[in-house]
Amino acid sequence: MRSIDPTSIPTPELHQILVGAVAPRPIAFASTLSADGVPNIAPYSFFNVFSSNPPTMVFSSNRRVSDGTTKDTLSNVEANKEVVINVVPYSLVRQMAVASIQYPTEVSEFEKSGLTAVASEVVKPLRIKESPVQFECKVNKILPLGDEGGAGHLIICEVVRIHLNEDILDESGKINPHKIDLMGRLGRAFYVRASGEAVHKIYQPVTRIGIGYDQLPESIRNSTIFTGNNLGQLASLPHPPSSESIQTLKQQNDIQKILQEEAPIHALHRYAQTELAKENLELAAQIAWLGEFL
Repeated sequence: MRSIDPTSIPTPELHQILVGAVAPRPIAFASTLSADGVPNIAPYSFFNVFSSNPPTMVFSSNRRVSDGTTKDTLSNVEANKEVVINVVPYSLVRQMAVASIQYPTEVSEFEKSGLTAVASEVVKPLRIKESPVQFECKVNKILPLGDEGGAGHLIICEVVRIHLNEDILDESGKINPHKIDLMGRLGRAFYVRASGEAVHKIYQPVTRIGIGYDQLPESIRNSTIFTGNNLGQLASLPHPPSSESIQTLKQQNDIQKILQEEAPIHALHRYAQTELAKENLELAAQIAWLGEFL
C-alpha cells in the first residue's frame, strides 16, 4: 500500500485521488438566480442527502484549484439563499456537461445547454424541466472550508418542495432505478450509469441478527472457493442450517455424485457458490455446511 500525507502533494493531484476513490458520487444539477435575475445552472458532484427529517441536502461549491476564485452558484445562494437541486439522468448528461462550462456571469446556462426552464412553486430559481426529480430548497447555512484553491463551501439546504416525474415510478409508486437512469461521477472524465446490469439488489435486514463471520465453520472460512461476498452472504443468515436439513440434502442424487469426487468439499463449495449467486441462501448454506458432516 502506498501511504500519502495529503499536505505533501499538490492540490490537483490530491483532488484526483479523492474524487477517484470516493466514487461514484451523485450529481446535484444546481439551479440558482443571480442578484440581477440571471438564471444559472451548474453541476456539483460533492453532493448528497443527509437527513430525512428535516429533508436536508448538502453540496459543495469549491474554489477553483487554478486561481482560488469562486463560482456563480456560490454568489447566487449567498445573495438569495435559495436553490433548486435537479437530478441528472443519462438522457441529459451531455447537456449538463455544457452547463459546466465557465460562461460569463451574465450568460444563462439554460440557453447554452438547451435545457428548459420552468417556474418553481416556493423558491425563485427555475427548475430544469428535463430532470425527472427537482428539489426546491432553502439554503440554511453556507460553511466555508478554506481560502485557497480547492477549498469547499458546504451549502446546506432544506427541501421545501419535490417535483417527481411519474414515469420513473414502479407499480408500487417507488422510484425505479432503471427508469430514473441516473448518472454518477467518478474521477477525471469518467461517469457511471446507474441502471441495467450496473444495479445490484442486496437485501439485508438490519434488525435480524446474523450469525456473523466468526460463527462460520472453519472449512467455510478457509475455503479457497468462496469470496468475501459469499462469506458475507452466509454470515448474514439468522442461524446455521439444521443437521436434519443437511442429512436430507445428503441423500439427493446430485449431492451423492459430488461426494464421490476427489475433492468433495471444494466441489460442494462450488455448488453452494452457484446457489449464492441466485440468492438461494438457505440451500447454499446446507450445501456449504455439508462439508462439516463428511
